Amino acid sequence: MGSYLTQRALLMVLTLFGMSVLIFVMLRLVPGNIADILVDSAGIVDPVEKARIVKDLGLDRPIIDQYLQWIFGLARGDLGFAYVSERPAIEEIAPRIPVSANLALLALIYSVILGVPLGVISAVRQNTGLDYFLRVVSLSGLSLPSFWLALLILMASVQWFGMIPMYTSEPRSFIDEFLLLSVPAAAVGFRSSALIMRLTRSSMLEVMRQDYIRTARSKGASQTSVNYQHALRNALLPVVTIIGIEAAFLIGGLIVTETVFNIPGVARFLVEAIVWRDYPIVQNIVMLIAFVTVMVNFLVDMAYMALDPRIKYAD
Repeated sequence: MGSYLTQRALLMVLTLFGMSVLIFVMLRLVPGNIADILVDSAGIVDPVEKARIVKDLGLDRPIIDQYLQWIFGLARGDLGFAYVSERPAIEEIAPRIPVSANLALLALIYSVILGVPLGVISAVRQNTGLDYFLRVVSLSGLSLPSFWLALLILMASVQWFGMIPMYTSEPRSFIDEFLLLSVPAAAVGFRSSALIMRLTRSSMLEVMRQDYIRTARSKGASQTSVNYQHALRNALLPVVTIIGIEAAFLIGGLIVTETVFNIPGVARFLVEAIVWRDYPIVQNIVMLIAFVTVMVNFLVDMAYMALDPRIKYAD
């Protein structure tokens, strides 16, 4: 067990290192930089002035020096300065993290509490009218892009309620924040819940055909006990995997959702930073997303051992 955790920790560090190099290099392969944008927006034509801006921003140094300065600063907790606002990057990013985290967490909760129970019901009631209805709903969820669903929600809210459920001011309480984020979380989490529901149904149907399930029924176990104590626990392993993957994909889905609903989160700020070629902001936000993704994968591996004690990792 200890050997496995050490290997996983080393793999996480190696993955994050590779992601940091990829992020840093690819960002600088994009045509144009912040100096060009600042010069064009200010109407500066003097090349000397442009060269001074480039030097002040450190863009004239070798790319390896820029990378080392960023990565060593990241290790110390120094994320650098935002080029546009000229404020520490941590001060720009930190206030937005809780907003996106709450939205992603709420969307994931919606996905799980809707996807898993409905998938189980669909499997238990296979080939009934309820099963067909739930399968149509799941296919609809997989077919609807989150941004289009968000726009439909906004238009329907205006048509039926005369209001737009948008993030217009800072919530004063937990209830206010929950109400503000419920609609966008449902929009971004609808697809994930549909995917989880279909996978849960398929996994449950596969497990329910196993010999030990028939043995449990032959011994007189109740239908509830067979479905939820025997079948569901073994069917959850692939479901846990897809939940972990969807938790990472939800971050990407937040980019469009936060823009549509005017939510001041990290994902929306990332889009603005990309437009301005604000390297410190983009680098640090993408690294944050990479770190969250790696940690989610690690937690999924740990959940495997909790769900199935037969899984043993060699030391």
